[in-house]
Amino acid sequence: MGGGGSALRVCADHRGGINWLSLSPDGQRLLTGSEDGTARLWSTADGTCCALLQGHESYVTFCQLEDEAAFTCSADCTIRKWDVLTGQCLQVFRGHTSIVNRILVADNQLFSSSYDRTARAWSVDRGQVAREFRGHRNCVLTLAYAGAPCVEEAVAGGLLVTGSTDATAKVWQVASGCCHQTLRGHTGAVLCLVLDAPGRTAFTGSTDATVRAWDILSGQQLRVFREHQGSVICLELVNRHVYSGSADRTVKCWLADTGERVRTFTAHRHSVSALKYHAGTLFTGSGDARARAFDAQSGALRRVFRGHAFVINCIQEKTLILGKIEGRRRRGRERMRRSDGITDSMDMTPPVATRSLPRVLALGSLPHQGHAPSWVGGTVPARPLGARARPLTLGSKAGMRRSQTTAVGLLVPRRTREPLR
Repeated sequence: MGGGGSALRVCADHRGGINWLSLSPDGQRLLTGSEDGTARLWSTADGTCCALLQGHESYVTFCQLEDEAAFTCSADCTIRKWDVLTGQCLQVFRGHTSIVNRILVADNQLFSSSYDRTARAWSVDRGQVAREFRGHRNCVLTLAYAGAPCVEEAVAGGLLVTGSTDATAKVWQVASGCCHQTLRGHTGAVLCLVLDAPGRTAFTGSTDATVRAWDILSGQQLRVFREHQGSVICLELVNRHVYSGSADRTVKCWLADTGERVRTFTAHRHSVSALKYHAGTLFTGSGDARARAFDAQSGALRRVFRGHAFVINCIQEKTLILGKIEGRRRRGRERMRRSDGITDSMDMTPPVATRSLPRVLALGSLPHQGHAPSWVGGTVPARPLGARARPLTLGSKAGMRRSQTTAVGLLVPRRTREPLR
């Protein structure tokens, strides 16, 4: 049935729900973006707030932390670059005309997606738009970037893949801004996207309850994964296996090359809204306010993490590997998926670990608020089976009670076992 996990630390400096978090590449700092319109930098050593990033005029939707700079985007239609040492705003990126959903920093470029139906590429140094990608007929949700592959000159500058609520994904030539391919086949909004850049393959998940594999160079649909009974909300691609989390309360594991389903992970009592794989363990977050750890090979449930009161939409893990008794640490970093209105918890490494296993989970809990997640398109797909969808107005924002804003907490496994309730 699985053991439990307990929270060691809670930091509640934000005055609104936390929508996203990002761990620095060296694992020393954590960045959180909040409903209160601010972002905060935290030390993962002791949980103290190192810097308060103020300047956005509306809630922060997404953030990314690099070694020397932090990036945030907001419902105020802007993106900001911050100095991680002083908290000073270094650059404001203006150009989008609606909520900026997501940002991605790669190859000294900044990519963004927005409700204004566009994606954009920016110069990180100058803060100016380098390319504008127009063609989607509805809001652009998710982004993935493939750095310049060893293929024909037409895509020598790399490819950007975007997913939209218009039921398509598009492949763009970054160098020219031209649409290279439109990936058609889904009959619902594309909620999630993962990219196998070396294999030139994209995997998309949709409200039509399918996962689809595409050749991003030719635009050909390679295969369809059809066994889910609800919206596919999150995807993870590891070792030629695709993991898909769904509103049908399950995670399914598929062979990426054939589309064959090899395993189904159950035990969730609500939609599966977040996935993270590490070292043979599959972590899941669910609308039942619990995270779970499964053995990825057998599908057996190892642990259940309790403590949040709302749907968990984010999972961040830090790996602790001890090479010596005195506690030499090695930290790993994974990017998390987002949904507006998340309350996140801080990833703080415990002082001792005895094996190479993720010992800490940072989780995000989603209270119901006045604006929709960026991938919803007006209605939350991740709801209990048989329950009515809860319509939300896009772009509006309701204030939250202080009691709803759990900020940053830590979960570690207990040694004792306890039954699922």
